[in-house]
Amino acid sequence: MTKTKKAVAKRFKITANGKVKHQRSNRRHNLGPKKSKRKKRDLRKSGYLQKGDAEKVLRALGMK
Repeated sequence: MTKTKKAVAKRFKITANGKVKHQRSNRRHNLGPKKSKRKKRDLRKSGYLQKGDAEKVLRALGMK
């Protein structure tokens, strides 16, 4: 078992089914009138990583 990469632990959560959950990007600034309300609303939702990316994250978390 390896040490947990703390930067990864802060950014991702593991669900009960083993999926890797993350927050959407592009929510820090430039959220004025050019970006639509629909787009900003969709960015609030969390997403799940694809299988290949999830394996890398799990390895960094010391779970694989």
